[in-house]
Amino acid sequence: MSTYFTAKTFKFLRALGRNNSREWFNAHKADYEAHLRQPFLQLITDLQPDLAVISAHYRADPRAMGGSLFRIHRDTRFSNDKTPYKTWSGARFFHERSKTVPAPSFYLHVQPGACFLGAGLWHPEPETQRRIRNFMVDNPTGWKAATRAPAFRRRFELTGDTLVRPPRGYPADHELIEDLKRKDFVAGAGLDDETVLGPRLRQAVASGFTGMAPMVDYLCAALDLEF
Repeated sequence: MSTYFTAKTFKFLRALGRNNSREWFNAHKADYEAHLRQPFLQLITDLQPDLAVISAHYRADPRAMGGSLFRIHRDTRFSNDKTPYKTWSGARFFHERSKTVPAPSFYLHVQPGACFLGAGLWHPEPETQRRIRNFMVDNPTGWKAATRAPAFRRRFELTGDTLVRPPRGYPADHELIEDLKRKDFVAGAGLDDETVLGPRLRQAVASGFTGMAPMVDYLCAALDLEF
């Protein structure tokens, strides 16, 4: 079993948090490549067979540009925070049709003291929310089986934004009303730093994605996507 990230990975990210400038980053780009970017791309590559077992329609794409790994550069166009770099790194494991239609994803987040796994749909458009809500109303048993099974609830937490009141057009007394109020349909679980820096990271990620797969499968069904 190989390790991917090391103490030097977190050391780089912490230092970037203290020195978030292009000058500092350019001076330490070799550390970024050696201790964060290249190990992450290798992990994405190694997760390909694990993801294929979960679903033939999901991709772990290790391309340096346009693949699973998010860019370290922040989009500052609409933000008051103009620091140029993220102080974390993340990868999205996406549905093969996600470039053309809304689709749930799996996600891995690497940040000292705040690493986590996630899955689902984050900030979907209103039309996508409506399709999922309608599917829940028509198929409540499947949602409960996916997200309320003891094995799921022991490991994962449903998170994201929710409405204060029931969405218009949905009965306030519906058995899934708290889920119908969701604006995000995501679940997640924290990863401790020791796991992320240790030899069982790939297994932990694969196990976490497997555990969240029933929810992703349900969301794919709601959106007429293969799983």
